[in-house]
Formats: sequence, C-alpha cells, structure tokens
Amino acid sequence: MRFLHLLALLFLSALQPFGPSALFASSSVLRIGNGAEPQDMDPQTMSAYTDQNIAIALFEGLVAIDEATSQPVPAVAESWDTSPDGLTWTFRLRAGARWSNGDPVTAQDFATSFRRILSPMLGAEYAYMLYPVKNAGAFNTGKLSDFAQVGVAAPDARTLVLTLEAPTPHLLSIVAQPMWFPVHAPTILRFGKLDQRGTAWTRPENIVGNGAFTMKSWEPNRQITVEKNPLYWDAAGTRLDAVVFFPNDDIATDERNFRAGQVDITYDILPEKIRAYRKNNPAALRIDPLLETFFLRFNTKRPPLDNPKVRAALARAINRDLIARVLHNSRTPARFYTPPNTGGYTCATAIPDDFAAARRLLAEAGYPKGKGFPKLDIQMNNDAVNRTVLEAIQEMWRRELGISVTITNKEYRVYLDAQRAIDFDISRSRWVGDFNDPITFLDMFVTNGGQNQTHWSNAEYDRLIAEAGRASDREKRFELYQRAEKILLDEAPIAPIFFGTRSYLISPRVQNWVPSLLGIHRYQKVWVE
Repeated sequence: MRFLHLLALLFLSALQPFGPSALFASSSVLRIGNGAEPQDMDPQTMSAYTDQNIAIALFEGLVAIDEATSQPVPAVAESWDTSPDGLTWTFRLRAGARWSNGDPVTAQDFATSFRRILSPMLGAEYAYMLYPVKNAGAFNTGKLSDFAQVGVAAPDARTLVLTLEAPTPHLLSIVAQPMWFPVHAPTILRFGKLDQRGTAWTRPENIVGNGAFTMKSWEPNRQITVEKNPLYWDAAGTRLDAVVFFPNDDIATDERNFRAGQVDITYDILPEKIRAYRKNNPAALRIDPLLETFFLRFNTKRPPLDNPKVRAALARAINRDLIARVLHNSRTPARFYTPPNTGGYTCATAIPDDFAAARRLLAEAGYPKGKGFPKLDIQMNNDAVNRTVLEAIQEMWRRELGISVTITNKEYRVYLDAQRAIDFDISRSRWVGDFNDPITFLDMFVTNGGQNQTHWSNAEYDRLIAEAGRASDREKRFELYQRAEKILLDEAPIAPIFFGTRSYLISPRVQNWVPSLLGIHRYQKVWVE
C-alpha cells in the first residue's frame, strides 16, 4: 500500500492558463484540448493520433466512420459497389464535392493522392494501409515503377475503381483512414515535389483541403483554428462556425482551463481527479470506450534487448493490476496486445504478471539478480500519466529484478522522430485502432512495417498476417491472428501495459458528441448551445 501511495503522489502539473486569444464569444465555436503540438497537417505523412484529430476537419475521404457504430458511411463517395468476387470496388463521387479553393474533387485527385502516398520517396509510415490494392505494396517498395499497374483507375471524373490483391471484407473501414484522404496536387507542386515531405503547402495561408473546415490560423504551441468551409458539400448541415484546438500536453492545465470556461472538451483528465468529478460534477465527466493499447516498445537490435529472454523477463515483471489501481481504475490491465473483443476477436494468449518467472528468465539470459545488466533508458513524451506508469515500472524492475532504468522526457515531435528512427532502448507507446478489426493492431509488426519501430522480424508472423489478409472466412482469419499474436507475445518485442479509455471533461453546451470507440469525431456533426 505504501508503494501505491507513493505512486499516487507522482502527478505533477504546471498550471498556465491560455491567453485572451483562446476566448471566443461566439456560441458556435467549439474549443478542444488536443494534447500535443501537431507535426504537420499532411494527412499522408502524419502518424500521431492528435494530428489526425485536426486533419479530419480539413480533409475527407471516400467514406467516413460513424462515431456511434464504428461503421463506414458515405463521404466524398455517395455510393459504391463490389464485384461478385470481391476484387473490384467502384466508388461514385458526389457532384458537389469541392476543394476549399473551388476546384472540383475528382477521381483523378484520389488516384494521384494514392500514387503520392505509395511513392517510396515520400516514406509514408502508413503506406502499408493501401496494400490491399493490387500491386500497391510492390510499387511502394520499389519492386514496381509503373503506377499504371497498380489497381487504381479513374475512368471519369466521378468514378474511382480499385482492384484488390485479394478479397478484403473490411476495405471500407480502411478507406476511411486519413492516409486515404485526397490531397490537392497543384497546391503541393507550388511548394515542391509531389512526394516531398515538410514543405510549406500545409501552412494556413497555403493549405487547400476538401473537409468541412479550412485552416484559419496555426500559432505553434498555442492554438490551431479551423473555420467552416462554405464550399463543403454539406456546408448547410455544418452548425459550427469554427473549432479551436489547444495543443497542450499538460493535463492539469487542460483541466484548469475547462473549469475557467476556456475549453469545452479536455484531451484527458488526471486519473486522480476522476473520483472528485464522479462525486461533485458527474455530468462533466466522460469515460468512453476507446480501442487503445498502452505498451512498451523494445529496440530489439540493442543488447541486451536483442535477447528474447530479456524482453520476456521485462514484460513479465510488471504488476498491471497495481498500475490500474494507481490510475484509479480508469484503464484495464493488458496482458495481450489487441484489445479484447476487437471486431469480435479476443486473444487467447496472455503474458502473466510473474516476477519469479521474470527473475528466472533474466538469470537464464546471463543476468542473475540483475548482475551485469546495463542501465537502459525509457523514452516518453511529456504526460503525467506516462510518467506515473513508467515510474511504477521503473520501481518494479529495480525491486524485483535488480536492474536500473532511467526515464527520459522528450518534446512530442522529438519523441515521435526518435520512435520513427528507433533511436531508443525502450519507448513508451500507445496505439488507437484505425478501425474495429484486429488487423489494425497486428499488421503493425510485420517485418519492416512502417509502424513496427522495434527492428523485430519473424518470418512465420509475417506469413500468418499475410494469409489472414487473404482469408475471407472470419473464423479462419481469427485463428491465424491467434497464432500470430502468440508469436508476438512469446518473443516480446513489445510489452502491453493497459487498455485505454477516453477519459475527459465535456461542457454541457456541447451537443451530439457521442462516444467513439476509435476516438475520432466529425466536427460537422457537432454543435454547441
């Protein structure tokens, strides 16, 4: 109990209110805490969940995900159909779809955008999400240079045809993701090459999108403001004039500004505050289901983490129930990777919380009672929850295994760059499912996958994931996923810690903000009173 009490005291905060520019008199402006400063607003190169929260206001794909059901619904495409063999999907675009500069959104815009994200030069981490399309993987990896052989065709301005490698029942859910959003090629070409990252095309004065909102301003580390796009095909149904995102990674400051009436929805809430809100202001507290796993990534090329026994020992030397209690039971312990009941799938294998087994594995790896074990470092971005959880794990490993690790806090952009470059020993990680299917978690760890970021490689795992992607029978797919996830947990390039929830504060003035399993909301469906 003393250890638990000490951990509960680790939450620290620096309370700094937003300035006057954060205040809006208009009742049709939604103000949201967004957790971190965006890296960029290019939907095809972004990987951060917080960046996607903004991108969904500025861009729109063929289909969207309904918040309440997690099912795909029409967006730029008003309808679609599939061939009997499931290999050909034909999308019909809305006649009224427009870019924010007035240009029509065409099927060729989508085709050009798909070519861009698949370009090897762009180096998009999420390019693999287009691999169900015929020859997309070959083009992205440089094995094929002729894009005409990729299964993307635009026979006319309003018809887009996708030809697949194999039947993909969940294709619509994949197509709804930001990496499938169209980008305005003429605007990108004004500021560089089509497959060039980080150019000025995403600055507020330059960016052209096709979403329900356009970017009005971006004040780094202060706020991003988007305003209603009058050219959006459903502008008449958009009731908000603007949305203001505050990229604040201090959860306590976010909560303070909520209490001051400067924020309508916080990004998060300190777990230690939940009990008080449940008692004194339950209407403001929301704890929604979220398809998320918080986990550690191990750099499997750095000794001693190149030894599976060391990784397995670290993964087992964690008291996940204690961590859940420290977080006031706002999260649930994760002893496997894919959240339970993801699209009907629940992993049958589990990593035990077993300190005795962990000590035995560490001794077998040559480090009895931690003797000779080098000091490792855990990287994280600035977040009170991250620090609390990692300091708990740091103490567990010290006490139970006799090893010492440091914790390094990095600014969010620097942290993401280090994770992408696999420049760490151990990295705090979290993954929110892109759609409600186990593949969005398990295909991350195929060899050289854009989101692998561990250097881990297993040929049998790759084979099982590829076979599952071609399987149309649900029971067969799930059996293959079970076998693949067991390999992942046994070899332990990662250590799952807890499954997430979306815990936050919301003002009663916000209407139609429904629980979203995927954590993403279409702001054109929301209003304030």
